[in-house]
Amino acid sequence: MSDGYQTLRVSTDEDGVCEIVLSRPELMNRFDPELHHELTRVLRDIAADRSVRAVVLASTGKAFSAGGDFELMEAAHKDADVRRGIIGDARHLLDAFLALPQPIVVAVQGAAIGLGATVAMLCDAVVASRNAVLADTHVAIGLVAGDGGCLVWPQAMGMTRARRHLLTGDPLDADTALRLGVVTDLVDGPEEAHPAATEIAGRMARLAPLAVQGTKRALNQVSRQRADEVVDLALAFEEQTLASEDLLEGVASFKERRSPRFAGR
Repeated sequence: MSDGYQTLRVSTDEDGVCEIVLSRPELMNRFDPELHHELTRVLRDIAADRSVRAVVLASTGKAFSAGGDFELMEAAHKDADVRRGIIGDARHLLDAFLALPQPIVVAVQGAAIGLGATVAMLCDAVVASRNAVLADTHVAIGLVAGDGGCLVWPQAMGMTRARRHLLTGDPLDADTALRLGVVTDLVDGPEEAHPAATEIAGRMARLAPLAVQGTKRALNQVSRQRADEVVDLALAFEEQTLASEDLLEGVASFKERRSPRFAGR
């Protein structure tokens, strides 16, 4: 498996459980091009590695991931090539998750925002600390939820509740997320999330790999069919809003801690 990651720590134990840890707490593990590329690459490597039987995805620091990179969004507003790069990276990462034959368990020890929430909800089991929140805040900064939110939120909680949260950006606390089926396992403290996820992944790794991976491949097919229905359109709309004036207003209002004044252009 490839090494030399700058945004991740990757290791595999004797039971075939591969651990991926987002390792830039100083940046709140934001999804910039480096993390997009490295996480996509490691997922592709794992998919081709028959010695890996299960995966744990975890993070460091107070936040699981704060989502997108505002500086990159502002650059995308000015440059069509940057916009196309963002959309391509989003598609590649989503495809890597939907092609992964091994089960993946995520440990959400803190806030999972935007793409951070999408990535967590793409996993097969979601272990969360009670302090964690999940939110897709694309609309709050003037963007379409194009990088997977329109796929994973309806799959996790049903269309009506997904519409409620995707169209407001309102967060889910961990207890509510458990009740709605977004979170599968709840632990009390952030330090408990990673060990609990590792224990579940270990149980999966000890089962018959042909059975587990065959089941996972079948489940992936369902998600890919839903992705074919919505993701290309959602990404196209997101690319449009990356060029909008509302995006700049959304980012500015967040930085200035004020209510945005969106103009619809």
